[in-house]
Amino acid sequence: MTKLYIKQKVFSFGDKYNIFNEAGQTVFTVQGEVFTFGAKIHLFDATGMEIFYIEQKLFKFLPEYHIYRGETLSAIIKKEFSFFKPRLSIQSEFGDYTFAGNLFGMDFTILCNGITMGELHKVWLSWGDSYELIVNNDNDVPLFCALAIAIDHCIHNENNG
Repeated sequence: MTKLYIKQKVFSFGDKYNIFNEAGQTVFTVQGEVFTFGAKIHLFDATGMEIFYIEQKLFKFLPEYHIYRGETLSAIIKKEFSFFKPRLSIQSEFGDYTFAGNLFGMDFTILCNGITMGELHKVWLSWGDSYELIVNNDNDVPLFCALAIAIDHCIHNENNG
């Protein structure tokens, strides 16, 4: 099991996040492109190599994000219609997942075929968006980090727009 902390940089130009392990070491960095239509966000490992590219699809009834590994489409995130609890479905080359949130949309359980694969929790009373990400399988860590960033962007834009 891996526990990571996602922290948005508040006073930055464009979307920027750092993702830390429990020892406080930066494991991933996230950089959003500026002056684009829709979100275009890059996830880099600690050496600066791009792992995933996240792109918001425009002109959709409900939010949709595509995640690429190089030129390969790795995952599609779609927000499902629901009245109270946010729910997102993910189709990926690694399996199909569901992110099911609580009433306030700040705590998610990551499910695959009804089995909990991880959790994403909003950290309250922090400067900027901050999350705790718990991943049960270490092989899922990079993908789940990309999913968490896309979901933060999806929820943040919906609440502010």
